[in-house]
Amino acid sequence: MEMFIDGAWVAAKSGATDPVTDPSTSEVFDTVPRAGAVEADIAINAAQAAFQDWSQRTMAERVAVLKTCGKAMLESAEVLGAALHRELGRPLAGCIAEIKSSAALLDIYTEEGLRLHGEMPIAGGAGEKTIITREPVGVVVAITPFNFPITLLMFKLGAALTAGCTVVAKPSEDTPTSTLLLAEIFHKAGLPKGAFNVVTGSGLEVGEALVNHPIPRKIAFTGGGVAGKAIAAAAAGTVKRVTLELGGHCPAIVCADADLDKATTAIARHGTANSGQFCYRVNRIYVERAIYEEFLDKLTAKVSALTLAPAGGEGDLGPMVNEKIFANSVRQSEDARDKGARVLCGGSRVTGAGYDDGFYFPPTILADVTDEMLVLQRETFGPVLGICVVDSAREALERANNSEYGLAGFVFCRDLAKGIMLCEGLEAGLVWLNDIQRSSHYAPFGGVKQSGMGREKGRWGVESYLEYKTIYLSYEVPE
Repeated sequence: MEMFIDGAWVAAKSGATDPVTDPSTSEVFDTVPRAGAVEADIAINAAQAAFQDWSQRTMAERVAVLKTCGKAMLESAEVLGAALHRELGRPLAGCIAEIKSSAALLDIYTEEGLRLHGEMPIAGGAGEKTIITREPVGVVVAITPFNFPITLLMFKLGAALTAGCTVVAKPSEDTPTSTLLLAEIFHKAGLPKGAFNVVTGSGLEVGEALVNHPIPRKIAFTGGGVAGKAIAAAAAGTVKRVTLELGGHCPAIVCADADLDKATTAIARHGTANSGQFCYRVNRIYVERAIYEEFLDKLTAKVSALTLAPAGGEGDLGPMVNEKIFANSVRQSEDARDKGARVLCGGSRVTGAGYDDGFYFPPTILADVTDEMLVLQRETFGPVLGICVVDSAREALERANNSEYGLAGFVFCRDLAKGIMLCEGLEAGLVWLNDIQRSSHYAPFGGVKQSGMGREKGRWGVESYLEYKTIYLSYEVPE
């Protein structure tokens, strides 16, 4: 495939390409251009030209176009889902579900756009009025990771387009094809050329060129902390606005009075979804001593029942996206085992027919985990759960907060007052009590501490792509 810039397919000027690999077989099934500063400049200028028209359209006009785009997205859900399945390895049903959920988020953004309003305070004197309005920030650079490439793009794209901004997107090198297809689908559905451009390549080349370019007014990034900090530092040079959704390393607290059936079902599902490759998954679990062994038994039974889908086959979970992500789960599991943890299930690479050529790591439970183990220190981004025994909920809270991360937290406790106290005490932007649902499209999504800054989704997402403007009016009052 080629890049999609200004409504057309475009190759890199150098002719260089990068492979796109099926993680279930390690087979190269496509290539995409390896863009650099030249292509970044072309895409940004196309977005800037499109901004002059798109930003001046009424909200109703923009919403009408975007609703048509959302409908086209749903009609192409199987095609987009198949592309996502091929590049990411997640089972096909989950990939199609991602497309449909992303289309639903776009629809919510458009509805929120129609509810935006300005203000005119009534405190002015005779012949004076003050209008407070909001305008789109300008060209936006959206940099997204591999794990939910369409959903995490839509966090940014849907909000930015609704607000009147135009976008240059850079998808992950691992999962570019679904984003490229989406750009063409939107263009054919009526989105003006240049409003949504996609460039491909590495973060060090085209990503750096996009961030340092003087035209964009905002960078929206989801990814690792190291890259996020570098983007924030670079954006400061031209005072670009940033939204950063960085790593998680999310704790769950399970109190002695918790409903263990509900807790273990939720944790088993959430901790292994997408083979553990998402930011707000349960990573580390603190369980009160009185129920510790019972919790381990129930959780192990549920996690052990999950199956891996071999290449071309069916199952609950797919492979890891690449060797680097796979190696992290291996390293953390081996480190915990070497330091005395019990491996209750999983813990080593799955091999055999349909698995040998892919990056397959099974859902893994590590019991008796202690603070010096890597699984409690660093985000895993894999299906590995580290479980600790604690003597009180207070100890669990202190240990849960002893982290540089603050994206999400989870509490299981029948005592509502105690549960609310723990939720309020967790240093996280998102907290669940007594179940784990998908994050709501209507609610703000984002973290604290080194998990990022800014919020996405709902009206908060749209508002983050708008600037306030105050207009002071003076006029003669008729006698």
